[in-house]
Amino acid sequence: MADNIAALVAEYGRPEDVIRLVDRPRPAPEPGIVEIAVERAAINPSDLIPVTGAYSNRTVLPFVPGFEGVGIVSRIGAGVTGLKPGDRVLPLGASGLWQAYLQRPAEWCFAVPGDLSTEQAATAYVNPMTTLRLSAAVKEHFGGLSELIGLRIGVTAAGSAIGRMLLKTLAAEGARVTALVRSEGTAGSLGTLVDAAPIVTGPQALDADIVFDAVIDAVGGDVGGALLRNNLSGGGLFLQYGALSGIPIAQDAISARTDVRFSFLWLRSFVHSAGRAALGIALEQCFDGIRRGTLSSAIAATYPLSRLDEALSHHLASGRAGKILIDPRC
Repeated sequence: MADNIAALVAEYGRPEDVIRLVDRPRPAPEPGIVEIAVERAAINPSDLIPVTGAYSNRTVLPFVPGFEGVGIVSRIGAGVTGLKPGDRVLPLGASGLWQAYLQRPAEWCFAVPGDLSTEQAATAYVNPMTTLRLSAAVKEHFGGLSELIGLRIGVTAAGSAIGRMLLKTLAAEGARVTALVRSEGTAGSLGTLVDAAPIVTGPQALDADIVFDAVIDAVGGDVGGALLRNNLSGGGLFLQYGALSGIPIAQDAISARTDVRFSFLWLRSFVHSAGRAALGIALEQCFDGIRRGTLSSAIAATYPLSRLDEALSHHLASGRAGKILIDPRC
């Protein structure tokens, strides 16, 4: 039986300090369980946050990081139907993909279309589904719209992978999208993703005459708070899905805008409440978006799991142009 090399977290701390490569056992799958030989796994910020202990109330040590990736079913337990060895699947609902072999309940494994490459499949979940959930939340707020025609939407951290997906997706829905970025270099890299020129934000607030119907924010802190206070129209939506600043938006900024809705989107909440049928539909939408190019991810590099330290360094490097993938087979 081939070795199961895994990236294991046995204590909380800085990822580069506490993640260790170990050889784990490969027990036979129990009833209802499938074993997956992982082909590629992505590195996302959401993989590293639990390593620090930020979610210690719902993270049990030891654990293997990695929420996103693709693999081939290698063995199945008794009673598994609809999947067989050789099928390519996305395992959802839990971490664990930074290892050569992963075991998951069959109901949490979803077939991958054959026309998607391994790299596309490995990045078909976290950012694409988050993008679609954010778009759906905006539509719901404004009365269950089928499209976003004419809505003025500001997107912070617009140069990030998910920011670029949002720009393309919202623009395709007819929204008037404004990319909000922190540097001229990032602004220049966005090219013609949207019609309006990106706005380079600084420590100062935006002019009050720049008004959005909705703001989709991944920064939080003073940046998010200023946008909420000064640049959101009455009846609008402030939708936060991250806090790259490491600082929450001040409660007084939220309390000052009783005329708007402030909401935080957690992909995890949707995934664990939607049910298999709804998740299957959501994934089909992700696959379609990848085919169209609106939800596709650039890949900066792929590293063998044995060089995880280099992969993490590259992931954290400034100016990284795309996702970092891990190949757990080597």
